[in-house]
Formats: sequence, structure tokens, C-alpha cells
Amino acid sequence: MALSDEQLERYSRQLLLKEVGGKGQKKISEAKVFLIGAGGLGSPSALYLASAGVGTLGIVDDDIVDLSNLQRQVLHSTKTLKKLKVDSAEETIAKMNPDVTVKKYTDRLNSENIMDVLKDYDLVLDGSDNFPTRFLVNDACFFLKKTLISGSIFRFEGQLTTLNPHKKNEALPCYRCLYPEPPPPGLVPSCQEAGVLGVLAGTIGILQAAEALKEILGIGESLAGRLLIYDALDMTFRRVKVPKNPNCHLCGPKPSITELLDYEISCTLPSPG
Repeated sequence: MALSDEQLERYSRQLLLKEVGGKGQKKISEAKVFLIGAGGLGSPSALYLASAGVGTLGIVDDDIVDLSNLQRQVLHSTKTLKKLKVDSAEETIAKMNPDVTVKKYTDRLNSENIMDVLKDYDLVLDGSDNFPTRFLVNDACFFLKKTLISGSIFRFEGQLTTLNPHKKNEALPCYRCLYPEPPPPGLVPSCQEAGVLGVLAGTIGILQAAEALKEILGIGESLAGRLLIYDALDMTFRRVKVPKNPNCHLCGPKPSITELLDYEISCTLPSPG
């Protein structure tokens, strides 16, 4: 890929890195990354992936911009209130970097459409805020052999991990190894119910983008097999090892989940076994 003079200037600081250079920038420009949600986590992830020059960003979100979003969802502004979040995201990204193609999805992901949506993307960033979606995305990425970078935030704490159990010769966990079953309905309050520090979304979302760029470039040490826990009050980061569950219903040697489920039902009932 021959970079234009404008691109050479735009990406000059990362082109100086020997781990990136022209070949790395080509990988970035050809990458296709899918973001689950244009909210608290998807916003900073999208901004930094776009600024780095990721060629295609797929964004799914069926929600509209609300005033209460603006405390943490930095893709949006008072000028885009009441707009679809994907339209607001496209508008913001276009102003930042015209090199980036944004593909918008407003249909809710489900077991009927997710495989077709994700199949053409290289990796997936999950910034969803509910367990049915997290389990759906995890299972679909497993069946499609896509790397999944999963982030979550709650009050003052954030978590991040990279999931690629399909990698050969490595015993790496999937999301179900970390959370075999969803919690009972109502046990874990949402951010809408419990609150969240706005900048926490920025911290975890940017770290998701960093993990994505490392995956695209094939550099550094992945968070696969580890969970990063950030406490904004103590300003501490902890890394916890997450082993592969040998009895995992999805990625274990004798799986009981061999196809996508009805996740609204499966995430409100105990899982089998």
C-alpha cells in the first residue's frame, strides 16, 4: 500500500514505531473490526481505532443518543441528541478520519443474524451491557473462530480480556470458561441502576482498542488467558489468570452447546449440566 502525503503525515507517529511501519499500517488499513455497541465502551474504542486508520469499522446499535449518554459516550454530542447512535458515530468518525469506512447495523443481533453479520470481520470488540448479548457474541465468535475482546464496566471497576479459544496448540478460555452461567435475573444491577464513573468507560474502551491493534499487528503479549481488572478508586490494575475450563459446555472436549441458542431464554434459566 502506497501512503499518500496526507496519510504519511496523519500516521507519522505510529509509522515511526518499528513494530508498525509501512507494513503495519497496511495491516491496520485493511483490518475490519466489529464493535458491539456505540455506547460507553464502543465510543472510545471506535475513536482510537479510527484515528489509527483501521479501514473498516462495523458498529451495531439500535439505540438513539440520549442526554444521559453524554457523560461517558464520547462519540456523541448535544448536536446529535435523538439521532441513531450509529449515525452519530459515523458523523463523528468521518470528521476525524475520512480513510475509515463505517458500516452501520441497527437490527438487534440474535442467533438468526449474528453469524452473517460477523463472518466478514477480523475481530470483535464487545462493549454490550447485558448477559444475553455477551453469551451470544462469545458463542458466535467461537463458532466463527474470531478473536473477541470483551470489556465491561460497573460503578468504579472495569474488566477486560481477550478470548480466542480457537487458537491451535494453546489451551485458552472462552467467555463461558470465565462465567459458566449468567447470574440470576436481577442479581447484578445495570449501570443505569447502579451508576458508573464516566471516565472508566474511556479507560476500558481505549484498552480494548489497544488490544485490537496488537491483534491486528501481531505484536506484544495478548490478554488471552488473563483478566485485567481496573479499580478507578484505588488506581490499581490486576491481572488474574483465567484457565480453560476442561468441562466447558462450549469449548470443552465434550461440548453440549454445538449451535447458537435462544439467548433471552438461556440467560434467564440455569444452563444444563
